[in-house]
Amino acid sequence: MSEADATGHGLDLDRVRETFETSTDFTIGLEEEFMLLDPESLELVHKFEDLYALCQADDVLAGSAAGELIDTEIEIRSGRGETFGEATQQQQASRDRLFSLAESAGVALGSVGAHPWADYRDQQIIDTPHYRRLQHDLGWVAQRNNTWSMHVHVGIEGADRAVAVSDRLREYLPILLAVSANSPFLDGRDTGLHSVRTEIFTRSFPRCGVHQPFVNWETYAGFVDLLHRTGTIVEATQLWWSVRPHHHFGTVEVRICDAQTDGAESTALAGLAAACVGQAALDYDEAGGRNPDLRLDREIEENFWRAIRYGMDGEMIDFDAGEVVSTREVLERTVEWASPAAEVMGITVDLPAMNGAQRAREAFEQGKSLEEILRSSVDLTARTYSPERS
Repeated sequence: MSEADATGHGLDLDRVRETFETSTDFTIGLEEEFMLLDPESLELVHKFEDLYALCQADDVLAGSAAGELIDTEIEIRSGRGETFGEATQQQQASRDRLFSLAESAGVALGSVGAHPWADYRDQQIIDTPHYRRLQHDLGWVAQRNNTWSMHVHVGIEGADRAVAVSDRLREYLPILLAVSANSPFLDGRDTGLHSVRTEIFTRSFPRCGVHQPFVNWETYAGFVDLLHRTGTIVEATQLWWSVRPHHHFGTVEVRICDAQTDGAESTALAGLAAACVGQAALDYDEAGGRNPDLRLDREIEENFWRAIRYGMDGEMIDFDAGEVVSTREVLERTVEWASPAAEVMGITVDLPAMNGAQRAREAFEQGKSLEEILRSSVDLTARTYSPERS
């Protein structure tokens, strides 16, 4: 949703198709979003413009830092990596510089899916034509979206193939969300959810969440063209689906995950998401250019809700077997399924025993206050995203 992508080129669909036809398989791009916080109070601070100006003057961050709708948030991007390892190295360089510049600006950086108590009514939209248009078009929905996430891009050659891979990834979105769940608190209380960010963003934005299968590029492009011709969208960045073909980069972008508090866990989660995209492409090729029977929307929706509500503490429905299985088992099956692609892509998936939501709620149940939990989270983020500075 960044200003940098709002060029209009993404709706020249012939050009977009050519971008995919000439794309390179399994290149990687990483995007991580951070809260801007007062180091003492941990309140959100409207410091995007100040920090962004410092980034623009920095050799590493000038092409990496970006805005994301609200002025209490900043995003960094790895840029294109030819391999997962290269992308993570590039992202680490951006992490180190961002944390250094934030400290010099008197800003603490937080990384969870939603701030535990901040009032969305205090949010301010970045003052650019792109974001002002979104504010006008979306109204309350834009104002309410004080959320933070992590996105993964994987290069996929071929327009039909990219659409097919996006279609296949739909059924893996619930498990990727469950693993990433890191936003149990909102408005100063325990929501009972593991990812309230998903309720705020994915359930309220238009053209968001899990799209229906498009099957091929012709159907996908026809729908996008219709939205454009009817004035529904003016740019490709208004397609906010949780997995989508990215028009500018020739990638399949996975957008379902909460921001991660621990830097190593963010990298591990990105690796799993990338491997899932890669495995969907390998399966498509092995089947002669077709997907297996795709999950029904209603089936995906059931497990999507279970991921929002229970995260890794819950169960999901195995619709083939007609029974429930633990979400942990679903994760193990997913890692095993994606292991051939992980090997091809040089990815080691090493996920923690507990995710952010589980750790935060455990601390809450032990009597920790939301302020104590958030402060511990901010400290962990500083130590693990830029360990050499700790």
